[in-house]
Amino acid sequence: MNRKVIIGTRGSDLALWQANYVKDQLAKAGLDAELKIIKTQGDSILNLRLDKLQGKGFFTKELEESLLNGSIDLAVHSHKDLPTQNPPGLIIAAVSEREDPAELLLILKDCVDVKQKLSVKFGGMVGTSSNRRKAQLLALRPDLEVESLRGNVPTRIQKLRDEDYDAIMIAKAGVERLGIDLSEFYVEELEPMEFVPAPAQGVLAIQIRENDQELFDKLQVIHNSEIAEQIAVERKVLNLFNGGCHMPLGCYCRKENNRFQVWTSKAETDEDFPDRHFIEAESTVGLAEKIVAKFATDRKFPSSVFITRDLPESSYLRKALSKHSIELEGKSLIRTFPIINKLDPYILRHVDWIFFSSKNAIEYFFKLSPEIVKKTKFGVIGRASEETLRRFGRVPDFNGEEEGIDTADIAVQFAQVADGATVLFPGAKDSLRTVQQAMTASSKVIDLPVYETVEEEQVESTMAEVLIFTSPSNVEAYFKDNLLEPGQKVICIGRSTGKKFDEMGVKYSLPYSPDEMGLAEAVFAL
Repeated sequence: MNRKVIIGTRGSDLALWQANYVKDQLAKAGLDAELKIIKTQGDSILNLRLDKLQGKGFFTKELEESLLNGSIDLAVHSHKDLPTQNPPGLIIAAVSEREDPAELLLILKDCVDVKQKLSVKFGGMVGTSSNRRKAQLLALRPDLEVESLRGNVPTRIQKLRDEDYDAIMIAKAGVERLGIDLSEFYVEELEPMEFVPAPAQGVLAIQIRENDQELFDKLQVIHNSEIAEQIAVERKVLNLFNGGCHMPLGCYCRKENNRFQVWTSKAETDEDFPDRHFIEAESTVGLAEKIVAKFATDRKFPSSVFITRDLPESSYLRKALSKHSIELEGKSLIRTFPIINKLDPYILRHVDWIFFSSKNAIEYFFKLSPEIVKKTKFGVIGRASEETLRRFGRVPDFNGEEEGIDTADIAVQFAQVADGATVLFPGAKDSLRTVQQAMTASSKVIDLPVYETVEEEQVESTMAEVLIFTSPSNVEAYFKDNLLEPGQKVICIGRSTGKKFDEMGVKYSLPYSPDEMGLAEAVFAL
């Protein structure tokens, strides 16, 4: 192939980076290429929100027209900007590796409040023109004011400096590719399992004419077939919903341990509370259809849910269930009591890490008014514990949420992170000590029982259709006097709780994350 390949691209810094990346990859395959900048509708109209622009493909249409008329040979797109159907005569010949699909919340340092979820001060103004981001933001932080924000990545960051925004939300991939220094801001990274990204976020699509077989063959050296399989699920979901960039839809698929895991978030409008769904499967065949079926308007939900935890009116789970008129009863079946009322300050001066396996451990530990040394790092088991820790003005340096729902997996990961360190473990008397037992021989473990649990006497049964158990102690308390009624379904917040049902021979489901968002996903998936 001796011809010079003409690469069509938008003119933004990020688009040029992406096009030059593809140009460099083509050079490795022995292809000479040059760039041609093409302005799109999305680049020209900057005074309207994206959802106010007419039609679909407002960042891609002009590039596709140039392909069809032969003025370029290849177009490089951010895959998430592409409509789910190619125009006749065009195909996606290759997709890139996936840059981290996480979202970044860039916060002005004088607008930070780590006691709040997402670290933005109460009532803060956040800039984004994405309906998907807005819906998920308001679900987590209904106090925030979300205002429109347009422009390329450097422009949006400059608007954070110059205008009234307290924070803005952008994709991590763009920042990483441009190598932008964010040190002047407080940066909160939101993992795709918590804040679900746009379908195909972080992936580049290389589009060519369908009849250009020679170029198609050359492009296979840079095609990532594994990523293509995963984003095909995300884009099929988008297609089945007949959605475009303006739909408040997030979908993220990844492959872990030879299983596909898919998170989906969808709201009717940017103001509505989104439904969330999580599913695991061994194959992608029919997977998108299964996901979309769960969002059918005529599907039947459980009428009632019981959870072994006291929940405030503002709780995420309560709001997620009330949207579908699901009655929720929350009541803890155990009581907790402090064991100690004073803490030796010598201990805290000589620990490198403090690790918490529960919300109760955090609350009882901080009631002791500990004098924390500045160098001390904090680890937590998951998002629910992180939220509790934030109330005391601390952000964890390790969150086991990213490692999955198995405490044993989290324990192994933390043991590697804290290898050789002295770690304090405030917790319950007679706790399972899963994390402590995984620590390496070179680490020093200090157990600090700060509370104990006592089961309630004569726990009444519930006729709720779904029972959610939040600890092994709550399972024991309930089944001392009660049995499961026919048809009742069980959800366990984690594997240690699930083991109690394994012993009983009872089927149950597990959320991906042991917090209210994960529990909402688990109920929605029933």
